Amino acid sequence: MSFFAVLLALVIEQLRPLPRSNGIHDALVSWTRWIGRNFDAGRDHHAWVVWVITVVMPALAVYGAHFALAQLHFVPALAFDVVVLYLTLGFRQFSHYFTDIRDALERRDELQARQLLTEWRHLDASDLPRNELLRHVIEHSLLAAHRHVFGVFFWFVLLSTFGLGPAGAVLYRLAEFSSRYWAFRSRTVGVPINARLMQRSQMMFSLIDHVPARMTAFGFAVVGDFEAAIECWRRDAGLWRIGNDGVILASAAGAVGVRLGGSALPAVTPDEPKGLAAGGDVEDTAALASTPGLTPEVGHLRSIVGLVWRSVVLWMLLLALLSLANLVG
Repeated sequence: MSFFAVLLALVIEQLRPLPRSNGIHDALVSWTRWIGRNFDAGRDHHAWVVWVITVVMPALAVYGAHFALAQLHFVPALAFDVVVLYLTLGFRQFSHYFTDIRDALERRDELQARQLLTEWRHLDASDLPRNELLRHVIEHSLLAAHRHVFGVFFWFVLLSTFGLGPAGAVLYRLAEFSSRYWAFRSRTVGVPINARLMQRSQMMFSLIDHVPARMTAFGFAVVGDFEAAIECWRRDAGLWRIGNDGVILASAAGAVGVRLGGSALPAVTPDEPKGLAAGGDVEDTAALASTPGLTPEVGHLRSIVGLVWRSVVLWMLLLALLSLANLVG
């Protein structure tokens, strides 16, 4: 049933994607803010309480609904799984920015591309050189594809195997959103925040994302240049400050043969090289902060799209084979 739930959710999402501004996202922001305001008193254990209520409780509630529907018939349970996956998994939750930026770059409208990247990632892209602009678009798109598709896919399949329905998809998406939300709030001027809450949410998401990130990287290697991807993964994953992100980006860089990593805007980008994070000089670090490969060009954006879609097909085929083996067995 997992295969059909994922397949239907992806098809529906392609045909009728969620709009860029939607009530689900607004409700998620309100939920996270309300939990923090009412359960966070600034102490260490309060950070754990907020995280559990924000992330774990909704996942348990989704499991309870799936279990109740499954007692009636598998059809309503399948429909419920599809709805949950439609809200948590899919390319269209971020791809409109990628598509608009690519279209702007193809018609040589760099100003529009920079404005879109600024709106998407909340960073100042006005002074980025063209190749750095492309690098940021590629890196953010790869990470978004992982967090909106492959990470959700992994946790949904894993927990649904144990009869927990779409609880894994909700767990992953809320853990990712929580880590991102509290980090954003911590940078907002004049907004008090429990620093432990940001640290705990980021730590928990890092743990939850550890295996999915490596599965995504392995998928990129299989459908791309395998030897180059594995070599980049082994050698260059440590260039990025966030380990899970480094694994994904290094593997993708090798799979496509594009140079990723760099020193532009180290204070605001999520792919900050370790040398800069430690206070290293920009010029000294720049040569060490990139993977080998070609300088990013507009054509690489299409290569990245192909890489991601081939990886989706790979994991769907594997899931189909596992589902078939389960039926036969």
